[in-house]
Amino acid sequence: MSICHMRAGLLGLALALVPHPGSVAHEFVGNRFFPATLGIDDPGVNDELSIPTVDSFKTGDVPPVRQRDISGEFSKRITEDFAVSFGSTYTFLNPTDPTVPGANGFQNLETTFKYRVFKDPAHEFVMSVGLNVEWGGSGAQNVGADPFNTYTPMLWFGKGFGDLPDTFSWLRPVAVTGQVGYAIPARNFTTTFGIDPDSGALGADTEFHPRVLNWGATIQYSMPYLKSAVVDLGLPEFVNHLIPLVEANLQTPIANTLTSGTTTTGTINPGVIWVGSKFQVGVEALIPINRQSGTHVGVIGQLHFYLDDIDPRGIGKPLFGGPVQSANPFARN
Repeated sequence: MSICHMRAGLLGLALALVPHPGSVAHEFVGNRFFPATLGIDDPGVNDELSIPTVDSFKTGDVPPVRQRDISGEFSKRITEDFAVSFGSTYTFLNPTDPTVPGANGFQNLETTFKYRVFKDPAHEFVMSVGLNVEWGGSGAQNVGADPFNTYTPMLWFGKGFGDLPDTFSWLRPVAVTGQVGYAIPARNFTTTFGIDPDSGALGADTEFHPRVLNWGATIQYSMPYLKSAVVDLGLPEFVNHLIPLVEANLQTPIANTLTSGTTTTGTINPGVIWVGSKFQVGVEALIPINRQSGTHVGVIGQLHFYLDDIDPRGIGKPLFGGPVQSANPFARN
């Protein structure tokens, strides 16, 4: 994952160019646990499986289309710092206009290559770089999957506030993560030819495929961090496993935009993640930032498995290198 998750607004553009938001990874940096988030990918490199990720929202098309997605993503470490992930999404499109037929089918298969370039446990900072490839022609065009590849160089980062002084100890459970990607379609434009039904003349229609800046961030407050690294308030154990957060997942066309415009679309996603020993569960609202992004609040949910905690000497082990002792505070519960 690895996606977006909101692809509303310019439906065909967004479906094609926004990397999957299924965001699969969990990362430990010092005392800091960066969970897998639902709207953007986090900066980690781990063995994990997100299945299923489901969402439902109304797009910004006129008239709106009710879109529902079911997706999954598997990530495998090749080395301790390098991983490859594979993701796919099945989409249902149901127009609100009963005279317009619906559609359903797979989006294009996506592969993400991710390398962790920096990790500072003392300051709870981590950064990774990578490349997302959407394989054109592997999905159904009737749900917006393009017949050409799209390449997205990516940067991810995460920073925990655990190095704050004692005066601000109540802020130490806070962390921020972010990602920036630049989606580059392999084809600049597509020209289709047809016969005008009125005049019978041959006509041509050209659609330009813009280059899109995919960007987003999260702000999180980790109750597990509060209990384990700041103070144990004696809260119920269920609360001690929660990470409330707010995500922003945005897309801005910035080049080759003759037929798409340059309006930023996306969502703000408040929600919560419950962290367990072998898996986590998350749910968020999808709040459109403008009319082009959607017409109603949607919802997204995800079940995410920590393969490196489930089977650290098998499927959760890097292909090259031995198993690493998990830092998950719940791994031995």
